[in-house]
Amino acid sequence: MTPRLRLIPLLFCAVIACSLSARAQDKGSVNPKPLPPLANPNDPKLGARELFARKVLPAELPTQAIGGYAKGCLAGGAQMPLNGDTWQVMRLSRNRYWGHPAMIALLKRLAAKAHKDAGWPGILVGDIGQPRGGPALSGHASHQIGLDADIWLTPMPDRKLSREEREETSAVMMVRDDRLDIDPRVFTPGHVLVLRDAAQEPAVQRIFVNPAIKKALCREAKGDRSWLSKIRPWWGHDYHFHIRMRCPPGSPQCEGQKPQSEGEGCKPSDLAFWFKDSVLHPKPPPKPPKPRPPMTLAQLPAPCKTVLNAPDAKQ
Repeated sequence: MTPRLRLIPLLFCAVIACSLSARAQDKGSVNPKPLPPLANPNDPKLGARELFARKVLPAELPTQAIGGYAKGCLAGGAQMPLNGDTWQVMRLSRNRYWGHPAMIALLKRLAAKAHKDAGWPGILVGDIGQPRGGPALSGHASHQIGLDADIWLTPMPDRKLSREEREETSAVMMVRDDRLDIDPRVFTPGHVLVLRDAAQEPAVQRIFVNPAIKKALCREAKGDRSWLSKIRPWWGHDYHFHIRMRCPPGSPQCEGQKPQSEGEGCKPSDLAFWFKDSVLHPKPPPKPPKPRPPMTLAQLPAPCKTVLNAPDAKQ
């Protein structure tokens, strides 16, 4: 395959990622309506996202992350408490504040550590996952096994947010309009410390940020910089950062990612691709690709059917 042909799917990903970044700022609903019943829930062509989105509570099963980050489900999920001394959960109407208990514990730990180390008022927690994981009706392709979480780069206010504010407030854009660097008016040394604290968690596999944020971290990080290897540039992520955990013990069917290289990822050659004009300002393909059919339940790992059909966990 020629370099030109290899670039086409990457640029298409860029267009999609920009769409998802904007979608991450979509407002929620103060009075969300339940999804209507499915006419034929046993239709083998029905998207698994329709099934998992209708489960409002976790499965009453032993905890396991099953499958891969973008093709799996979660048994025995735990809820992130909506309020803590150093965190608040946003967009409650999405019902995506569920994750593997190890992820919930990590978020609580990070919130406390960032408050202590960076003087961070607290973290605003975005999407983690659905009660039973699985594909979502909108937004992320990942976040399916309870080991991904989005943290807003906007610091938590020093008060409890109202339900309306949690649904309607937008996160703050951290990147300049030209996409070449962070906006120094809003991206502060405190952000560097929060991202460092997250990356230094041994259970964290990767952290995705906008390339301009990675560039700023490379420039500003002091002392031990080994944590920078976990910070990965990716499209979007200019309002939030995305934590991805390793497969935890007790989840033998969890499919993790290969470890990243040990280097900081800060060489000019490491970042050059992300700041090409064709990547910063991708043009839509001449012919829009046909939408892929939704992933079906049969395409997910076999245990996901058990997870889907299990009784609701007692709350």
